[in-house]
Amino acid sequence: MTETRHTRVLIIGSGPAGYTAGVYASRAMLQPILVQGLEPGGQLTTTTEVENFPGFTEVQGPDLMIKMQEHAQAMGCEIVGDIITDLDLSKRPFTAKGDSGTTYTADAVILATGARAKWLGLPSEEAFKGFGVSACATCDGFFYRGQEIVVIGGGNTAVEEALFLTNFASKVTLIHRRDELRAEKILIDRLMKNDKIHPLWHHQLEEVVGENDPKGVTGIKVKNVQTGEISEIPCKGVFVAIGHAPASELVKDQLELHNGGYVSVQPGSTATSVPGVFAAGDLTDHKYRQAVTSAGMGCMAALDAEHWLAAQDD
Repeated sequence: MTETRHTRVLIIGSGPAGYTAGVYASRAMLQPILVQGLEPGGQLTTTTEVENFPGFTEVQGPDLMIKMQEHAQAMGCEIVGDIITDLDLSKRPFTAKGDSGTTYTADAVILATGARAKWLGLPSEEAFKGFGVSACATCDGFFYRGQEIVVIGGGNTAVEEALFLTNFASKVTLIHRRDELRAEKILIDRLMKNDKIHPLWHHQLEEVVGENDPKGVTGIKVKNVQTGEISEIPCKGVFVAIGHAPASELVKDQLELHNGGYVSVQPGSTATSVPGVFAAGDLTDHKYRQAVTSAGMGCMAALDAEHWLAAQDD
């Protein structure tokens, strides 16, 4: 049987931004409903050690997200294990339809659906995710001090990751299918001047090679796209840096977007192009993409929603 539920604030998404918004909206007595979505906990549930979230010298990504969920619930946030399949922002109250059959109506909406790293789709890549294969240098680069690693990609993301990883690695091999990079000129210049970075042109990743006891990467197989020749490169870490895709499918025709699909917000705010709709975390942030900045934006979104709702009540 279908059910319709109304809330002052509907939070869509359950990463650091969504759960933090839940904490603050609950403390504002807005009795929010948070719909977790397809991946409860978001990208952090696919990482292992997290060492850069304040208050935790080291914590497992999934454990951190459980603590955030428990915190939001303790404050009074209702958390629902549902997936929003349709969202209508054309009139208030806003209407969202859940995969469960439930319809949610809301006076304000906080979007915290995050972003997903783009992957190559190789079975061996999937097999070693979190065990030597990563899509976040700032998250995992620290673990490869003094090691040889590789970066896959040729745009800004790949060059920025390669440069950052030279702070830890003894050698960074940048693997690109072409013979020139698509990154900004200043980044390319820095990369070419860095002795630790060794570009490998006209190659693509074919397979990640590793061991299972203990589980870890030992190297990769790459193919020369011009000759078809396969060669092997020893390494301990593989960073796939071919970009991120914001999870903006629900709103792509309803809100202003930027940088290839990220939701635009007003400067210094989380307000989107539709009054009463706010966006936080990786859905709108194409630059920092950190758990702590997402959490901060979740706080901002809840406070922005609280102030906006109060203004509507005046």
